[in-house]
Amino acid sequence: MKTMNNSGNTDVILIGAGIMSATLGVMLKELDPNLTIQIFERLDSAAAESSDAWNNAGTGHSAFCELNYTPEKPDGSIEIIKAIKIAESFEESKQFWSFLVQQGFLSNPPGFIRSIPHMSFVWGDANVTYLHKRFEALSKNHLFKGMTYSEDKKQLADWMPLVMESRNPNEKVAATRMELGTDVNFGALTKAMFTQLNKMDGVDLEFGHEIRSLKQNPDKTWTVKVKNLNTGESRKVTAKFVFIGAGGGSLPLLEKSDIPEGKGFGGFPVSGQWLKCVNPEVIKKHQAKVYGKASVGSPPMSVPHLDTRMIDGKRELLFGPYAGFSTKFLKNGSYMDLPLSIKPTNIFPMMAAGIKNIPLTKYLIDQVRQSPQDRLNALKEYFPEAKMEDWELETAGQRVQVIKNDPEKGGILEFGTEVVSAADGSIAALLGASPGASTAVSIMLDLLARCFKNQINTPEWQSKMKEMIPSYGQSLGQEIALATKLREETSKVLGLVLP
Repeated sequence: MKTMNNSGNTDVILIGAGIMSATLGVMLKELDPNLTIQIFERLDSAAAESSDAWNNAGTGHSAFCELNYTPEKPDGSIEIIKAIKIAESFEESKQFWSFLVQQGFLSNPPGFIRSIPHMSFVWGDANVTYLHKRFEALSKNHLFKGMTYSEDKKQLADWMPLVMESRNPNEKVAATRMELGTDVNFGALTKAMFTQLNKMDGVDLEFGHEIRSLKQNPDKTWTVKVKNLNTGESRKVTAKFVFIGAGGGSLPLLEKSDIPEGKGFGGFPVSGQWLKCVNPEVIKKHQAKVYGKASVGSPPMSVPHLDTRMIDGKRELLFGPYAGFSTKFLKNGSYMDLPLSIKPTNIFPMMAAGIKNIPLTKYLIDQVRQSPQDRLNALKEYFPEAKMEDWELETAGQRVQVIKNDPEKGGILEFGTEVVSAADGSIAALLGASPGASTAVSIMLDLLARCFKNQINTPEWQSKMKEMIPSYGQSLGQEIALATKLREETSKVLGLVLP
């Protein structure tokens, strides 16, 4: 029978029931089964915001197809450092999930991860030249073994018939393909992890509870005021460690913590929409994630893609996302989120970042002003035969891009994720967006190294870390034999294609 903790004191508080909190919670209980954990989520279910299948990109970001991770440098060469890092991180995620499957903690891997080809598709001389250089650069690294490149229209039509059907025969096109790609339903994965986590002794998961304040005590613990949104009652809970994993809602909570390390951070919210295919015959003809090049000035989350997904056991076809602007930090947030986040400590970095990102502002204004025909025209660049009646608009999630104080530039807009932690390791917050969920395991490994310094180097924790993530402490980007061996093992456990 599960033991409940009703004392008002706990070892760990996790704020937000998304993939990040789920990953950290499971890791901590594996590392120390005696830890007590309280999880608070303002909505009525887990994974209802950024981790939800309709709100999250779901690609299983591994840099196989995302061109924004491999920019072209001024000298014409391709930068692949970030791509390798993301590929390594996703391999770590697969190792952790495989460990949970082997332990019986997770069951039915196809319920959250499936194999699907990852493709990059471009047109025009300059873009084709770029893609070929990218292919050559990535092919030199073993993590991208199996990537194929083609400019042959018959080959491309076989790979992606919808994309090539009725396309201008004189248009120069090219694509790369990785059979090793995956589709990940992070909503299903998160819910499965929390279902098991909530069965453990010392773990309490409470929905409909919102954090109202955080205050550090003289003994370095934290007292958190939490309100039950259903009853209106408030109570205080004291914890040794607090993790703020509330997606777009993390920034306001970080500001409330008042830690020096959180000063100067701002957030720029970007909303999104999908075109969802409602014609089963069209859905059947596409079996891939096809990514293109982002528009100039657009955020990385807005890279256009024609995307096959499995959601709630049903095959879906999406195109987008179309970006937009909202002052909300969460899909279920308040229009006052952005104004209330502006403080004396971050107003100048936010203004500086805004001035330096005029193309982004223009892009978002253009996106907001799009008509249904404009959205269809964007889709037709990837699916020339697309018809309006086969698609409907679906609201995606909110993303909050990080704005950081910078001594030289005043403020910079960060596209990615950032862990902000107190010097004493008693509290940490996760800010930012893509590649987010796909790299949750490596992000949490970084957090553990920062916030659990005394425990992380003990023989017990080191041994457990190697059991959970066999490549822990080693570079998959450099260790060819290790990366090959572990990729084979995780593919077998998770039921993935291994070309």
